[in-house]
Amino acid sequence: MSSKLIVNTIRHTGASSDAVTLASDGTCTANLTNKPNRNLIINGAMQVAQRGTSSTTTNAYTIDRFSFEFNGVGVTVTNSQQSLSSSDTPFTKGFRKFNRIALASAGTAGAGNYILFEHRLEAQDVANSGWNYTDANSFITVSFWAKASTSQTYGLSFESEDGTAQLYPKTFSLTANTWTKITQSIPGNSNLQFDDNNNIGARFKIYPYLGTTYSGGTDNTWAARSALGYGSMGNQSAWLTAGASTFDVTGVQLEVGSVATDFEHRSYGQELALCQRYCVVDVTSRNWYNASGQNVYDYQLISWPTTMRATPTITYGSNVEMTNVNTSGGVNGHGAAYVTTSGWNYSPLSNSTGNTTGRVNYTASCEL
Repeated sequence: MSSKLIVNTIRHTGASSDAVTLASDGTCTANLTNKPNRNLIINGAMQVAQRGTSSTTTNAYTIDRFSFEFNGVGVTVTNSQQSLSSSDTPFTKGFRKFNRIALASAGTAGAGNYILFEHRLEAQDVANSGWNYTDANSFITVSFWAKASTSQTYGLSFESEDGTAQLYPKTFSLTANTWTKITQSIPGNSNLQFDDNNNIGARFKIYPYLGTTYSGGTDNTWAARSALGYGSMGNQSAWLTAGASTFDVTGVQLEVGSVATDFEHRSYGQELALCQRYCVVDVTSRNWYNASGQNVYDYQLISWPTTMRATPTITYGSNVEMTNVNTSGGVNGHGAAYVTTSGWNYSPLSNSTGNTTGRVNYTASCEL
């Protein structure tokens, strides 16, 4: 025996608006919170690490799209991609990788010292996200999983870049060696501006340590970002000075709305393609015959996997194969020409008659 529910709308008893609105033609409109493509963060599950899985260099990328920076802490700081185990809470939520910041030994606290990692967003992605960012009643929400080796208060901030740069900081607490989900809703503000272009428009930062020189913000409050005001945690140094400390993060999500929904998992291929708008790491090669014996290039067009954000800078890595190549010309024998957002031309430099082969690792980067 069949039954029917004949209504015009469906609403929770505690809600102020309808979840489902039904039309007379038999269709409906649903107010969904788990919409596809809602996560403005790229590689939030820390899956992609094109440049390598570990680095001790400041202002560098290990995990794609997350810049790692530190200053004056007096100890080696390693940023790396690590694998979760089945005993880790994020593992049960579908995550397999995380970002780890690790100290070799106890660091030095100081007013001008800091350790952070940062995700930069294109202005147009925020401007077209659906967030009514100049309205204090419209929200964007960040969420992530974090674990630290020391119980302490840590910090995060969301910053705008266009117009007069604005800062919204927030502290959060972690219990030692315990994965914790952090969520923070951020209201709009009349001073916010996000231009419709591909330049940097916003920054999301997480701070394991931030000296007082840079702690110029107030929790849960928008204000103009000063030259030194990056956060609000204010020299909480127990983690930094404890010894070989670690700070772990995964599952970073930034979405329009006042509620943190479940993380939007994307396949590795999807995340890699999104990352390659900003960085491509690959091997290029060119084989040709130099009949003239002169010092010449013979270029080959190579297309990027996707349209890049801007014209990238080409950096050559280790050589894979070099035959009949004049390494005194170009960049160690390698030549690049007509570099655009869609592709580039590569050739090894040859200065003698015969078959010429150049095969080399390279990085093309146009990060924000």
